Amino acid sequence: MGIFDWFRGKKSFQSVHNAGQTWNSLFVQEPYSGAWQKNDELTRDDLVASYAVFACVSLISKDIGKLPILLKRKEKGVLVNVDISDKLRVLKKPNNYQTWQQFQEQWTSSLLLRGNTYVWKLRDVFGEVYRMVVLNPDLVCPLVDDYGNVFYQFNTDRLTQTESVIVPASEIIHDRINAFYHPLVGLSPIMACGVAAGMGVKIIKNAANFFGNGSRPGGILVAPGSITKEKAEEIQARWNQNYSGANFGKTAVIGDGMTYIPLGMSAADSQMLELLEMSGRVVCSVFNVPPFKIGIGTIPNDSEQANGIYYSDCLQAMIEARENLIDEGLDLPSFKVECYLDIDMLIRMDSERFHTMVREDVKGSLLTP
Repeated sequence: MGIFDWFRGKKSFQSVHNAGQTWNSLFVQEPYSGAWQKNDELTRDDLVASYAVFACVSLISKDIGKLPILLKRKEKGVLVNVDISDKLRVLKKPNNYQTWQQFQEQWTSSLLLRGNTYVWKLRDVFGEVYRMVVLNPDLVCPLVDDYGNVFYQFNTDRLTQTESVIVPASEIIHDRINAFYHPLVGLSPIMACGVAAGMGVKIIKNAANFFGNGSRPGGILVAPGSITKEKAEEIQARWNQNYSGANFGKTAVIGDGMTYIPLGMSAADSQMLELLEMSGRVVCSVFNVPPFKIGIGTIPNDSEQANGIYYSDCLQAMIEARENLIDEGLDLPSFKVECYLDIDMLIRMDSERFHTMVREDVKGSLLTP
């Protein structure tokens, strides 16, 4: 910004998505150098089509989405529940087209798939937040002015009623994960497991083609002597017409001393199931989801302990971050309350374990009968 712009009060903004910083783009991911030029790239749709990615994102989103929000106030050193007031009605109904559960699920899905969630706070004439919407992350760009102040640029979206404007950071709740390269830009876990997810998608597609061919690999017809090009094309066309696709399995009659030699590997030889499971386990490790939660492997004997690991390693950080962001974004300290997501809805023990825990707590004087 020049000296005259400073006198005029003109602001200049710099996007955090500078040219050359490809760490933010998930539109195209190359499994190897040059894959994009060969039309063998992995698009975002390809990666989400992976059963493991889809299952992990769906599982985490639904688990966090089902957590109701609680407001608590500290009285005499003890946190007590507080009713949600009308001024904080967005915590009951965030907008006109979503319930709180749907709002939370979209928040989490955006966070996992794009690394960033942008929640726009709409205010009434009194300055109170009456509506919150999760914006399409592809239509939002963080900006930084010459003094280090953060702004957000919107593009037009009819559903959320956004226009091409720039708003200050005070009007946005920006949640992000894995901000390795820039504090305002999060990275999706898919960045680390994209190749494994893409391999899983290709295995499924190859399996569909394989079983569409009667669970047998392709092959070649070998003639004992030389044949003309026209004759070879005629034999190939006749063979494909009579013995492939819906006609697979018919009895073939081969004359002129020709033999059929199968090529390729069978599903067993290629260890398709083992590779598919491996790709799923890689995805689970990146999302911090125990594999048994999406149907890989066996359920542990102590499933309660395994679910506890799932909560502590996968969900807890996102839940804590969301509570802090809502506290700050809605200025809950001014109401002398704090928000909590009720994890009791998530971690529920079976009746036998619950009664055992109560008995032990009573014996230890932690609870009274």
